Amino acid sequence: MLTTLCRQNDSDTMIKLFKVKEKQREMSENANGRAPVKKQSAGELRLHKVMELRKFWLVNGECISHVIDISELNLPKTTTISFPNGKDDLMNFEITIRPDEGYYLGGIFVFTFQVSPVYPHEAPKVKCKTKVYHPNIDLEGNVCLNILREDWKPVLNINTIIYGLNHLFTQPNHEDPLNHDAAAVLRDNPKMFESNVRRAMAGGYVGQTFFHRCM
Repeated sequence: MLTTLCRQNDSDTMIKLFKVKEKQREMSENANGRAPVKKQSAGELRLHKVMELRKFWLVNGECISHVIDISELNLPKTTTISFPNGKDDLMNFEITIRPDEGYYLGGIFVFTFQVSPVYPHEAPKVKCKTKVYHPNIDLEGNVCLNILREDWKPVLNINTIIYGLNHLFTQPNHEDPLNHDAAAVLRDNPKMFESNVRRAMAGGYVGQTFFHRCM
């Protein structure tokens, strides 16, 4: 608890110092007739390292997708990250998960992340763009993951969420469902659940619901 408080105090101090420097720079630029620089939110400050990291990897001609996310993290080998709006928008990005084991082996699932300006004090908004037959992801892409809800804490980060999403594909949970039909099948008939997952990923109907191919 003390360590957490110390880390938070250090973070607050750094942000305050940054704001003072920004104010001084803004005053200097105004005096020189230059346009003031747009202020960054706390969330943008936390995410700023990604831009610098992306520049480093691009300069060296290597792929960024398996490097880190927003807080110096190492992505799982099943996961890649992209910035559809370009390097100037770090608050909105996508991750793609390709499970290498379990029911969803061979599937390709894309999630969107929308990071709040007050991050890390508020969890990012995460949705699944890929329509998937899954007990913990409904047909609208809403995700049932505890750290996106009541268990979120500022000490957590994007990496924690990404690992949680990967875990949903290796260990789907019928006890905390959003898709109740899928959860019931997983609980009562795992073999049928597996068959339904394969049919959905290949592209086709499961019951009355059509799924696009995602393999």
